Amino acid sequence: MDKIAIISDIHANLTAMETVLKDIKNRNISKIYCLGDIVSKGVNPDSVIDLVRKNCEIILKGNCDEIYSSELAFKKKFWTTMKIGEDRANFLKKLPVMYEFYLSGNLIRLFHASPYSLEHIYNPIYSNENTKYVNHELKTPNELFKNTEFIGRSEKDKIPDIVGYAHLHMQNLFQFEDKIVFNTGSVSLANNPSKSSYTILEGILDSKEKTTFSITNVNIYYDILKEIKYIENSDIPTKEELILTLKNEH
Repeated sequence: MDKIAIISDIHANLTAMETVLKDIKNRNISKIYCLGDIVSKGVNPDSVIDLVRKNCEIILKGNCDEIYSSELAFKKKFWTTMKIGEDRANFLKKLPVMYEFYLSGNLIRLFHASPYSLEHIYNPIYSNENTKYVNHELKTPNELFKNTEFIGRSEKDKIPDIVGYAHLHMQNLFQFEDKIVFNTGSVSLANNPSKSSYTILEGILDSKEKTTFSITNVNIYYDILKEIKYIENSDIPTKEELILTLKNEH
């Protein structure tokens, strides 16, 4: 059986990333797929990008990666953009937005948020109807399985059996009709800021034969005080806000 770790929303948190990578290694998992939001909201975006490039076989783009690798970000000299530099920004800019593969006979489709954009999202836990995100809300899980131009798919393409996404910073795993949806949660800035989460898929990789597979959500804790020290020693303009967020005092 093959094991694949699905991680996302690292948000430049070096301590959390190193902890997750150690946990993955301890479970003898060699394949790691990343669903984006590598940068922003943390002070080590350069080091985290380098770790992702070194350790992840598949890397997708998140909304924060798109923002901080843009020409506008360089023009306005965003702190994160200046920290990562041109080479890493170009790497983020060129990342794909979707990846598909077979596992034990199931076509699995991965993206950061949805097949419509890097921000449109389906949240099975609560609605964004009365928030600023209302225009990016998908109403039903069925929309997660759509073939759209954004992900380079048309009505002629096969509908996936399983969809994996991120962006919410909250794990979920549920069945919709004859299909499965999972959200891998976040390496950084979960509802409990000292907790990291990711997902493990287990089955026969690249096999179209229906056999046993599993989806497991993992939660681990990292040294949040070490990450706060990184922030305190940085020159990021939003230092106080970031520290309060990690302390869950925002």
